[in-house]
Amino acid sequence: MYSILFHIVIELMGILFLVYSFSIITIYLIMAVLSGLEMRDHLRKNKFADYLDVITSPVSPGISIIAPAYNEGMNIVQNAKSLLTLHYSRYEVILVNDGSKDDSLERMVESFDLVKTDYAYNYQIECKRVRGVYKSANRSFSKLIFVDKENGGKADALNAGINVAQNEILACIDVDCILSSDSLTRMVRPFMEETNRKVIAVGGVIGVANNCDVKDGTVTKYRVPDTLLGRFQVIEYFRAFLMGRMAWTRINGLMLISGAFGFFDRELVLKVGGYFPKTVGEDMELVVRMRRHMYEMGIAHKVGFVPDPLCWTEVPETKGVLSKQRNRWMRGTIETLQLHQSISMNPKQGVLGMVSYPFWSIFEKWAPILEFIGLIYTMVMVFTGDISALYFIALFVLIYCFSILISSFSILYEEIAYNNYKDKTDLKKLIKTIILEPFLVHPQLVWWGLKGHWHFIKGKGGWGEMIRTGFKKATDKQKVSTVTP
Repeated sequence: MYSILFHIVIELMGILFLVYSFSIITIYLIMAVLSGLEMRDHLRKNKFADYLDVITSPVSPGISIIAPAYNEGMNIVQNAKSLLTLHYSRYEVILVNDGSKDDSLERMVESFDLVKTDYAYNYQIECKRVRGVYKSANRSFSKLIFVDKENGGKADALNAGINVAQNEILACIDVDCILSSDSLTRMVRPFMEETNRKVIAVGGVIGVANNCDVKDGTVTKYRVPDTLLGRFQVIEYFRAFLMGRMAWTRINGLMLISGAFGFFDRELVLKVGGYFPKTVGEDMELVVRMRRHMYEMGIAHKVGFVPDPLCWTEVPETKGVLSKQRNRWMRGTIETLQLHQSISMNPKQGVLGMVSYPFWSIFEKWAPILEFIGLIYTMVMVFTGDISALYFIALFVLIYCFSILISSFSILYEEIAYNNYKDKTDLKKLIKTIILEPFLVHPQLVWWGLKGHWHFIKGKGGWGEMIRTGFKKATDKQKVSTVTP
């Protein structure tokens, strides 16, 4: 009796994993085609685009750049100067000092002649107490607003910045990011171009700045990182942005905009209550809540995406820091999906409820658990002799070759569209990384995802420690800083 039940369970599990594997292959092939079509249309539309029209247009919306900072004293002055030199006619820079314990405030006051003002601060969105709002006595820095507040985390700091913001568009970024000079003009265009639907948010591509040369807040020389983990993230970002989000944009199914670089409609953000501070996935949760609100109101809308490399950031290159990041990403995904589980398979929520939410639930949230169970299942089958060696090898080779194919497509998209990595040595390093990734990196991602599930169940929160080594400069030695929001 037990033997029969065991074999039935084994057979059902085999069918389940086979369906799951081929579903992944089918979905990612579809996404590769959709992203290719979207990239083609984007390049055609922008081939002769004159972004000067956006800068000089009297109808261009104002932009409020909000950058939360915690213990960023080492780089905050340079980053602020970089943000103040962007090419756009009407924008303000709001730096939010989230209760830093270092000398961030003192450095900003000294560098920009900041003076505490009697600012009429309005708590439209709840956040921790604001201790002061500073403006510069130097008219050259009239666009800069510095908010000093008690520590409350990134989401809370963003909410404090939103309360200060005056312009129509919110640009929420990480303070350590490097923005291209034309990033604002390119990111704001989707808000101006769409006529049949209301654009509520726009995301952009995040590039990996590790090992790149940076001068005066601009990436001057592109190189791939020296470490395997760093190069893996270059490829991962290609897949996520140039393939994944391009495909979701094609069907208007985006439910995530990177917290490092995202533009939002300020009026709608205020209407839905700003960022939710009790989740570590505040960027994803806000987008889902905004879209959910628009569907409930019956308003046609769109979350746009600009596939140009406009923002560059430093990624972790050590296992300890990367594991904490992926743990946090998994917990944030689970929290968001649970908070909005009522939209799952809800026709009233359109593509968001019928396609995006199920995909994220099955192929993002449950992926590490299903992969781990699949590995155990395969090992049991091999040791019990219920699976032939030929079948096992064939399945393994199929999945391995498919992973290489998808990663190769993502590199091809970057080379065709932007070709930032012009050194052939860099291309060889990326190809080598593609070959090694399934063996050396992916198993670790699965393990970190499992730990994220476990920590969520245990109620373990927090962001963890992020070690920054600093961007590579021609004349400066690299510096090290520790950030623990």
